[in-house]
Amino acid sequence: MASTPLELAKVAAIAADDKKATDILVLDLTGKSDVCDYFVICTVANNPMMDAVVEEIEEKVRINCQEKPLSIEGRAGATWLLVDYGAVVIHVFREESREFYRLERLWGDAPHVKLDLEGATPEDEWLTEGEGFVDMPEE
Repeated sequence: MASTPLELAKVAAIAADDKKATDILVLDLTGKSDVCDYFVICTVANNPMMDAVVEEIEEKVRINCQEKPLSIEGRAGATWLLVDYGAVVIHVFREESREFYRLERLWGDAPHVKLDLEGATPEDEWLTEGEGFVDMPEE
């Protein structure tokens, strides 16, 4: 049974939550990006936890969605791992890298998918359209 990109994103978010990732967020990039339809973004405390979260995501997505990642980037000594499923790209960050790259601010106009998970970013902390962007002076 084939799953939709949204279903895959939700399975990945649940798997990350099962391994105690925090600040879990799913951004709907449909119509906003040519690269993928959804970002799943989460934060982990350390590298062993990062490995455990990625392994759990791979397993749960394989079992529930019958999908394997196209690639996994950033393994060696990483502070950010990217798991690419094509229409869904999963970003597992250490806290310092998530703050530095701020993907949810970069894609601040993307709708958030509501998640009922312990580790989900609370709705009152979601960015609204335009937050995180700096007006550039005109030349």
